[in-house]
Amino acid sequence: MTYETYNENETRKIGCELGKKASVGDVYCLKGDLGTGKTVFTKGFAEGLGISSHITSPTFTIINEYTEGRLPLYHFDVYRIGSCDEMYDIGYEEYIDGDGVCLIEWAELIEDIIPQNAVWITIEKDLTREDVCYRRIEVK
Repeated sequence: MTYETYNENETRKIGCELGKKASVGDVYCLKGDLGTGKTVFTKGFAEGLGISSHITSPTFTIINEYTEGRLPLYHFDVYRIGSCDEMYDIGYEEYIDGDGVCLIEWAELIEDIIPQNAVWITIEKDLTREDVCYRRIEVK
């Protein structure tokens, strides 16, 4: 499925719709350059789970846990991870096999340990377009 958005609210809404459909054990992998809207998408996803906390990218903490929604959300940012072994050191398997939903920014960096049934979401912006808010979101 491919979506096109023209502002942050539209990107957030797509995330929200996917969050509403999420189930225990689901893994969502976000790919996209810096500034493409991965965290905006995640904010919407959290809304879809009924999470009202302020969502931030866990760039330095690697993972943020949000537990007040209908399902826990485990939000990873693995941009600073040097190897898949580091993921195991932080308890990755417990989250993946846990009672919530995992959303992983920069998942392509740890693709070797991503479950085969994960949903991959690529967010791209087109720098040649005059509309700087345009995003193309592909969900596989």
